[in-house]
Amino acid sequence: MSRIGRKIIEIPKDVKIELKGDIFISSGPLGKISKKIPQGVALEMTNSSVSVKLKDNNADFEKFTGLTRTIIANSVIGVVKGFSKDLEIIGIGYRAEVKNKILILNLGFSHQINFEIPEGIKIAVEKNTLLKITGFDKELVGLVASRIRELKKPEPYKGKGIKYSDEVIKRKAGKASGK
Repeated sequence: MSRIGRKIIEIPKDVKIELKGDIFISSGPLGKISKKIPQGVALEMTNSSVSVKLKDNNADFEKFTGLTRTIIANSVIGVVKGFSKDLEIIGIGYRAEVKNKILILNLGFSHQINFEIPEGIKIAVEKNTLLKITGFDKELVGLVASRIRELKKPEPYKGKGIKYSDEVIKRKAGKASGK
């Protein structure tokens, strides 16, 4: 079994966990998350901890123990603290605003892009160019951030587009003068 899969997950007092069949449910102050557990993996739950074990010591499912442990740990942390991703919009005239659960983006196209914000996600816009995506499901926060970034990836010459705040864009030199 993997080293990560062997670690025990501590459950905070304000988090309620339950297992219904092969669905793990964690609920806390920020919301409720349910995740499916792979068939070859079993959970040992106590009042204050959860550990991941193999069913029937089947080596084929050993690869899922670390993944399952991480998914459960993220769902427990998410309902208490939440997760966030920061995006930066770079370009002259590029901006964003939120109206009625819709993110409106002006990204240099001839039209505005309307991005519908999914349930459980909050997007805050600061200075028209900084987006802060928050939510209690780490997978959904990352998915929304990547879909927004996909609308206008940063280009390597001027760096225009949407990038993660900690992302570094490798810049290319433009055309050299022919003189």
